[in-house]
Amino acid sequence: MLPARHQRAEGGILARFTAAPHGAAPADLRQMAPLRLLLPDPEPDEATTAALLNIGGGLAGGDALRIGITLDADARLTVATAAAEKIYRSLGPPTRIAVDLAAGAGAALEWIPQETILFDRASLARATTIRLAADARLLAVETLVFGRAAHKEVLATLTLHDSWRLHVGDRLLWADAMRITDAAVLADRFRFGGAGALSTLLCVGPGAAALLPVLRNALAGPARAAATIPAPGLLLARIIGEATAVRATVAAAILALRAPHLGLPARLPRLWTN
Repeated sequence: MLPARHQRAEGGILARFTAAPHGAAPADLRQMAPLRLLLPDPEPDEATTAALLNIGGGLAGGDALRIGITLDADARLTVATAAAEKIYRSLGPPTRIAVDLAAGAGAALEWIPQETILFDRASLARATTIRLAADARLLAVETLVFGRAAHKEVLATLTLHDSWRLHVGDRLLWADAMRITDAAVLADRFRFGGAGALSTLLCVGPGAAALLPVLRNALAGPARAAATIPAPGLLLARIIGEATAVRATVAAAILALRAPHLGLPARLPRLWTN
């Protein structure tokens, strides 16, 4: 008997935006299921907002997605998801996600997808590459949730490889990678300490370093968090703790940085609150 073959999703978004009076306008948009990029009408004082949707409802082992977002000079765009992404258990191969973000001279990109929830036996390989002009601005947040918090799920098996590469101008400014092959590290008191979620926040661009006190004040919430300046023009924060506490702390950090760094109102986009 032949082994069962499972249908896999291979899709993505490739989009380029030019500057427009309200922030940005799509110049090129290519999308393949299960991903869709929608452009709802923004609030009058908001920049253009793009809603990233997975119409498949989640991802399983063997699925592969590519997301490419490029901003031309002076474009301003917020990209968020309408809901958390779910990574279901794998029967062997990993779920692969490649994220490529680019912003030209004077552009401002806010990349704030909601959480990625890792189910028990999930296997995820995600690579995020960011390329910014020397005077471009970025606020980016990614959050991983280890198990379904509402179900009090404890992960017995997990495979994760999550990497970042940040290029500013013509140089690699920051690189980071996390690899988990044994879910036991999540309970280890000297590693994750039983935390249910981990978030990474990047604030990049002219004047970003001066916002360190603002960010540290915002991080004084229910989760454990710290912020530092690992390279010129780069503000980095890590937030770890119970899933709802991490989300609340991430929201506070976004609120604190949106106005001074991106010139956006100090409130969460509707996609985060609906």
